[in-house]
Amino acid sequence: MPRLIESFFLSGPAGRLEALLEEPDDRAPHEIALVCHPHPQGGGTMHNKVVYRIARGLRRAGSIVLRFNYRGVNLSEGVYDRGEGELEDARAALSFLRARYPDLPYTLAGFSFGSRIALRLACPNTGPSRVIAVGFPALHYSQHAWLETCSLPKIFIQSTHDQYGPIPDLEAVVARLPEPKKLIQIEAADHFFAGALEKLEEAVFNL
Repeated sequence: MPRLIESFFLSGPAGRLEALLEEPDDRAPHEIALVCHPHPQGGGTMHNKVVYRIARGLRRAGSIVLRFNYRGVNLSEGVYDRGEGELEDARAALSFLRARYPDLPYTLAGFSFGSRIALRLACPNTGPSRVIAVGFPALHYSQHAWLETCSLPKIFIQSTHDQYGPIPDLEAVVARLPEPKKLIQIEAADHFFAGALEKLEEAVFNL
């Protein structure tokens, strides 16, 4: 039987949100996962190549994965709301996913701006098994109690040449966070993991 790939709209706080759900290829799912895309004003969508690789790595490992477009992106209704409305969009997408698969644990993940959304949705300690922050923009980080008191498993995956989150800056952020936490560095050319997208996918698959 071919795996399920479903494109649809779900109800968001500012109107309908465009979404894509994919089930695992060859195994029964062990969790559900929501993957958040990068900054909408920088061209970010759920089809971003890094987001796609995160989603595929999770799906290969046995996750049912939901990607979605924030308000105002492609066919999603609404307008950009400085990260606050986008957080609520992610919350609505997560609620949809958990209602559809109520018996499965869940992971939150995101890339760049989406990594901040995923962390804000997860912390402090709102129920996910883990949160995966890929390409966390550490240069734009300011201290937030909600993250620095978050005892959920936090996994950071970063390019060694990330211009928005240089490794020394991210290491300083991660050092302030409580356990459990992990930082995985991938040798890549830039923030978008140029030349290393397969390595990124494998890192996610092997978490």
